[in-house]
Amino acid sequence: MSYRTIKRLLGETSLERKCRFLFGGGLMLLISGSFYFYAQLNARIIENQNKETAQLLVAPIIMEKHMKAVDIDQEHIEKIEEMASFLKPVEIQDYRWRLLKSDPTADSPDRPTDDFGYEALARIRSGDSEYILTLPDRQEYRYYAAVKASKSCLTCHYHRKPNVAEGDLLGMVKITLPLTKTKSRLAKNNAILLAMAIVTSFLAMVAAYAIVRYVIVKPVLHLKDVSDEIARGTLDLRADIRTGDEFEELSHAFNRMLRHLVTVQDELKEANTNLDHKVDELARANLSLFEMNKLKNEFLATMSHELRTPLNSILGFSDVLGSASNLNDKQKRYLQNISTSGQRLLTLINDILDLAKIESGKMEIHPVKFSIAEIVEQLCLSISPLADRKNIELTWFCAPDVPQMNQDSGKIQQILTNLLSNAVKFTPEGGRVRVTATSICITGASSGSAPASQQDFVQVSVADTGIGIPLADQERIFEKFRQAEHVPGQDNLLTREYEGTGLGLSIVKELCKLLGGEVTVESEFGKGSTFIVRLPREVIAEMRRDDDNALEYQTIERTRSRVQQLVAQNDKESGGSARDAG
Repeated sequence: MSYRTIKRLLGETSLERKCRFLFGGGLMLLISGSFYFYAQLNARIIENQNKETAQLLVAPIIMEKHMKAVDIDQEHIEKIEEMASFLKPVEIQDYRWRLLKSDPTADSPDRPTDDFGYEALARIRSGDSEYILTLPDRQEYRYYAAVKASKSCLTCHYHRKPNVAEGDLLGMVKITLPLTKTKSRLAKNNAILLAMAIVTSFLAMVAAYAIVRYVIVKPVLHLKDVSDEIARGTLDLRADIRTGDEFEELSHAFNRMLRHLVTVQDELKEANTNLDHKVDELARANLSLFEMNKLKNEFLATMSHELRTPLNSILGFSDVLGSASNLNDKQKRYLQNISTSGQRLLTLINDILDLAKIESGKMEIHPVKFSIAEIVEQLCLSISPLADRKNIELTWFCAPDVPQMNQDSGKIQQILTNLLSNAVKFTPEGGRVRVTATSICITGASSGSAPASQQDFVQVSVADTGIGIPLADQERIFEKFRQAEHVPGQDNLLTREYEGTGLGLSIVKELCKLLGGEVTVESEFGKGSTFIVRLPREVIAEMRRDDDNALEYQTIERTRSRVQQLVAQNDKESGGSARDAG
């Protein structure tokens, strides 16, 4: 029987009841089997005793027959029979026996009286020395034994049976033993055995109950009570079992575990308190950073505006002076330097102003319909003089299937201008720059029962054969004020070979994100770079923030509140888990 079968029979019950059922049931089966086996042995012993008694009576029966055949008077025979009857024990008063001939005739008095006798005679004639029958309906035990001729028999019976040899069958002895008293005694013995089995089983059950109740279940219940009290918050309670066995060792281990849990809980509370302080400090630091970032953006926007106003005046007056006819070559060269430096400074200020607008959420989108092919051609033609001065081959291609876009054309021109300027700037003389515009369709992932959505994108790639970008710098080049290393392991702003502030690619990335697209780079150091811009054909949404300051402040406050809630919940769960573990 498997464990699942036992569990299904017993059901969900207590340990004490399971032990009593299992131990008591097993003991009952063992006692019943042993007593039943002992009863069967008693019955077999009585049967063997009956057989031995019958075998012992064979010789006296034959001697009694011979005594009657001796030539003595009838008076002596009657006295012998009376003496034999008087000397017969009381236990065998009901025993009966007869001597039967081996070949009786039909009217012979020494023939069998029933079918059982004839069956026994047939078995004796076939060579059996004895035959035993038990007749429960008659309450009799019959024993048939063969009487064979011996040498002493031949000395007396030679004149009666001259043809009989030694070992031949002369007759058969039938002994009948009544079984009434034997059955009664056997039933009494079985009753005593059954009573002893019941008493033994009862005493064993009582002993099992006492052992299970006080040796096994009592320590377990004590541990359960201690655990329940600890779960209610009584953490100073400890198990106290003094049995000197494994249960006492278990209680010591339980107390050690409880002390460890309490220690861990105290440490966790202290860590949660420190974490709460750290969260407060972090929230204050984030708020301070937010204020500093706000001041930085305002400063950059203000300074860019204030610097651009006099710079435009400088550029305007330089243009006016350049149109004068009385200037010599040296003065014209000075005015050209002033104009070039002013244009560079103006570009830098415009980049800083655009970046400040993007970060502050004040950059607005003005979508219009236009052809990307015209913009690409216009920008390539405008930058071709710079490429011709470095002997760079500048080519462009727009696929015929590129549709018109409904986007902010000014920002797209700014993106492509920065990428083309970088491509020409970082490509050595004799290199190549190629601009390609294609149309792609990107399938969005499906959510739940909604089908996957498709959206048309325009992809513009600017590929060059310049110095390339190391793999480690391909993520950093989109950061502010960052250029790729033209020599691996060197990143010094004072020793740059190429001019620039490092704001171009960061502006490109922010503008692509603002227009709902992305920019990626594929490059290998020393073999050129390819910048890929993917923009949706239709502007998705104006990604502006109406009140960026309030939004970021609310975000910081919500983050701080949520972290404090998590800390408090963690502290509460830590105490609860310690109690549950106890």
